[in-house]
Amino acid sequence: MSYRDIYQEDNALAQERFALVCERIREAAREPETQEAFADFFQRTAAFILLTAEVWKMQQEGMLKRRSLEECEQLNERLYADILPGGYETSYANPVYAVSRLGSEYGGMLCFLYAECRALIAYAFEGRLADMTVLLELFVEIYTCFCDQSGTDAEEIRQILYWHFHDYSEIRVAQSVREGIDPQLDFFTEIVREADLDDLTYLYQYGEYISENERKSAEYLSSLSDEQIQAMADTFTEGYRIGFEVTNKDLSRKKTVSIHYAIGFERVVRRAMENFAKLGLDTVIFRDAVSSMGNRGHGKKGCYSTAANRQFDYDHRNDSAYYLDKAFVERRLEVLRDAYETHRELAAVYGGPAVQEVFGEEPFAPANHKEAAHYDEKQQKLLVYYANQAGQITNQYIKGEERSYTIIAYPLPAIGQGYEQIFAETVKINTLDYMHYRNMQQKLIDVLDQAQRVHITGKGKNHTDLYVSILPLQDPQTQTAFENCVADVNIPVGEVFTSPVLQGTSGVLHVTGVYLNELFYKDLELVFTDGMITGYRCANFKDPEENMRYIHENVLMQHETLPMGEFAIGTNTTAYRMARDYQIAERLPILIAEKTGPHFAVGDTCYSHAEDTKVYNPDGKEIVAKENEISKQREHDPWAYFNCHTDITIPYDELDRITAVLPDGSLIDVIRDGRFVVPGTEELNVPLDTPEHQKNRDSD
Repeated sequence: MSYRDIYQEDNALAQERFALVCERIREAAREPETQEAFADFFQRTAAFILLTAEVWKMQQEGMLKRRSLEECEQLNERLYADILPGGYETSYANPVYAVSRLGSEYGGMLCFLYAECRALIAYAFEGRLADMTVLLELFVEIYTCFCDQSGTDAEEIRQILYWHFHDYSEIRVAQSVREGIDPQLDFFTEIVREADLDDLTYLYQYGEYISENERKSAEYLSSLSDEQIQAMADTFTEGYRIGFEVTNKDLSRKKTVSIHYAIGFERVVRRAMENFAKLGLDTVIFRDAVSSMGNRGHGKKGCYSTAANRQFDYDHRNDSAYYLDKAFVERRLEVLRDAYETHRELAAVYGGPAVQEVFGEEPFAPANHKEAAHYDEKQQKLLVYYANQAGQITNQYIKGEERSYTIIAYPLPAIGQGYEQIFAETVKINTLDYMHYRNMQQKLIDVLDQAQRVHITGKGKNHTDLYVSILPLQDPQTQTAFENCVADVNIPVGEVFTSPVLQGTSGVLHVTGVYLNELFYKDLELVFTDGMITGYRCANFKDPEENMRYIHENVLMQHETLPMGEFAIGTNTTAYRMARDYQIAERLPILIAEKTGPHFAVGDTCYSHAEDTKVYNPDGKEIVAKENEISKQREHDPWAYFNCHTDITIPYDELDRITAVLPDGSLIDVIRDGRFVVPGTEELNVPLDTPEHQKNRDSD
């Protein structure tokens, strides 16, 4: 059975409704019957909807796979033109424009409606007529309200939107669960397996926005030899396999793996799928969220392209505020549990994600628009509650102690001049000799394991002054507090990390600039008291309250506070050197950036939901620092997990010292003036010993 068979019955039932609703929409596109102030909105939105209906027809007739490259590009431009930066200023997808044209009472709601209608692109390409029909009927219901020349009741519109999403959530949640674990939903794996990857028209079969990043990535990978592509795939899949091995998890019990990747990397993904098949794993691929019910705009997951417009994504990241309430959350949780129960056998054999990230786009500092949707205080608490409860439900069916993952990153052409050289350097970084790093990292651990706490200080403009408490070892001969992280699940190699003791972990963490979850932060500062965030600020906006909201939404993830879930020291000075030589430090993903200096994660520990699984370092010592005072309460406290983990890195050139403070008060420097000083780790300084670096050190 394929995705076509799965959708066939629902599509057949929807055909008559689809035909009827399309006729009504054609009338709106020709001559809207609404009040004059709203005619342009409904006419333009109807025209867009009819364009997606054309796409659906092309999909049914097999035309989407028989287009020239020029035809593909033209349709892609038509589908995305009004959210691209050039068209967004006068698009009803822009809440600022929508409110200015339609008024504050209706502008936001209609902007939200149009943003939801953009999901029709994905549904049309995938042949999901039933999903298209539901959205079209919502549009027509609201359009009909505005056809009443005596006036429109704003509360009626709110109620229509509210009940649509409440009613539809049952279907959408069930679909979302299945999409993540069922290889029979093979729309994307079919593209990867069967497409002619030398013909760039395959990129346009997804229905995603295709930019120079996707085209040039595909072209560049096409220029690499089969051996190079195979080596990239092997690094990726071997990391996944080793992840199960080093955590003593049984990979043979798993039957599926989900691959997350950026469009354009299909050559590597195809080989990875073949490798996974040899491990007994079928591949699952799903699309990044296209609806507010899937957390559209909250980072990329699944299969995706680079954003058509990151400001559009940011403006609509909180769109569920239009319908989010206690009843919606409770119903969604009930449906989530039912969906997992229905597919419990699929969930039990799902091994976890294999993730290929991309990096290189210019750091994005968003504009905060008051016209965009925002969560009120009650909704913020509901989001935290939902994330907590949903995480627990998911873990009951996809058990943390049985699953693993791997993650790797490659640059995009957007990184600019030197792209091919940076790509080659990244491949080298991803395949560094982990044995060599393992031995040097063990030298660091031997010192850190003696510490009662670690003192971290910045230099120059960085005013970090922070103490981190370390778990005391009951038996130093067989136990360790730090994991010696080599290149397995977390590629590239290069860090030692621990779960800090919260009591006594206090002070200020500061970075002059950092890129977290695709958003840029200037002068980010977090204050910790006994391991919990008690203050925060940044300098992105003039208004201090706006800066605090920005951090609260995107770093604290709506929580009032978060614990420090991880303290680590990155050792990959080779990656640091690459970033400086090519001046791309601000464009590195967290995955690589965290290896280029000490970093501190806010949220859950690295061992979330798997604290009871025994884990050992290569030297045979058991890692015992896997929980903190909060996660220790997990068996009886539903709030023991925060369902987020964000790493914040201090680069070497902003770092003064990392000092181990022993129980007797004596001090051992691990890093001094941004350089490793533990005997046996001197080689880590070699990439820092360049004339340019020395000049910077002298000027500091």
